[in-house]
Amino acid sequence: MKLKNLKISIVIPVYNEGDSLAACLNAIEKLNTLPDEIIVVDNNSTDHSQIVARSHDGVTLISEKKQGVVHARTRGFNVAKGDIIARIDADTVLPPDWIDKIYDIFARDKSTVAVSGRADYYDFILKDIANEIDRWSRNYLASRFDNRIFLHGANMAIRKSAWNKVRKTLCPCDGLHEDLDLAIHLQEQGLKVIYDENLIAGNSPRRIANGLRQFADYCLASPRTYKAHSISSRRYMYVIIFVVMLLYPIGHLAYASFDPKLGNFSLRYLFRSKLKRSRTSPTINVA
Repeated sequence: MKLKNLKISIVIPVYNEGDSLAACLNAIEKLNTLPDEIIVVDNNSTDHSQIVARSHDGVTLISEKKQGVVHARTRGFNVAKGDIIARIDADTVLPPDWIDKIYDIFARDKSTVAVSGRADYYDFILKDIANEIDRWSRNYLASRFDNRIFLHGANMAIRKSAWNKVRKTLCPCDGLHEDLDLAIHLQEQGLKVIYDENLIAGNSPRRIANGLRQFADYCLASPRTYKAHSISSRRYMYVIIFVVMLLYPIGHLAYASFDPKLGNFSLRYLFRSKLKRSRTSPTINVA
């Protein structure tokens, strides 16, 4: 259900993700309902990301010189003209009805200011297992956090009015997840953040291609973000992290052996490094 007077902007922070960005923008062009605005925020890319963005009609390309996804996110959100700002990553592949679901969610409850959904890990041999772990993790944490919902930057939307209310209070710090921090600040203002299991977006588990130490640091940034806000229920996050780290060796090999052309296992891919496809940690803010 589309609200006639409600405009929506999609913001995509990008750093050296030209190949992923092409698939992302192609999927947006196939949406049942197109957004009113598509903003790609280039964060000092040295690859062909800018070329890809310029090759798609209807895309506004802007730059953010301060290195770090938190800065690119903030720049895009500030520039966005929509009543709703939808945020995805450059590796997100949206299903055709994604915008329709966003409109419906905000139409159902005008008190909702932000929403996040779950992931569909499209380039992964163990996709069904990974998707189920993702769904279970989010439901588990929601039940333990007294419904303190966190946002997932690769699949979320927020009212521009809510963004304007909290943007000056956010924590642009190293080692924190900017999407979790945003959700915390929204809820500290008494604003309603929800998780909708039916809001699904295709994501790549590329970070599991990184080494164990880097992957562990990425995972530990979640409780670290909650610790920065003195939220004691962060202890429940360690249960999820423990499970994920146990499964890391299997996941690492499963991702490395996935052939995107065949959509299945490939021994040839198993021995090729995919580190260049893994994303720079979003918790690192250089500037």
